[in-house]
Amino acid sequence: MRVLGIDPGLRNLGWGVIEMRGTRLGHVANGVIHSEGADLASRLLSLHAALTRVVAAHAPAAAAVEQTFVNKDAVATLKLGQARGIALLVPAQAGLAVGEYAPNAVKKAVVGVGHADKAQVAHMVRHQLPGVDLAGPDAADALAIAICHAHHLQGAGRLAAALRGVA
Repeated sequence: MRVLGIDPGLRNLGWGVIEMRGTRLGHVANGVIHSEGADLASRLLSLHAALTRVVAAHAPAAAAVEQTFVNKDAVATLKLGQARGIALLVPAQAGLAVGEYAPNAVKKAVVGVGHADKAQVAHMVRHQLPGVDLAGPDAADALAIAICHAHHLQGAGRLAAALRGVA
């Protein structure tokens, strides 16, 4: 099963695709989409078009997006929320269920601590996906989101199997 992770951003949207084979995870692809255009609408449109191409090219079966945290700059938070809307919309248009994870939950799942820095996240992504060539910090974060979602899916699968065994 392929899992798409998305790290939303208005200027730079990170994406990463991994493949789950039982308990093993493998790297498929990753990248950073740089939005184009002078105004917000054209930037959002360019993100939508490029992310749609990523979904079509890699055919994931599931997707996950990092949740937005509120910061002091309300305008920046609102713009990030709009980019996050594109990150949720594109997989949903492809018929995918979309998981959402807080940044600390992603870091805890990948690094083991919820307040890890970007370098620690990238290091652990490289460790869990040997041979990966990261397109940048946003792509590393997106792969971490995909890994977090894969762990969640694996846990849900084990729970379902255990419940079937009890019934």
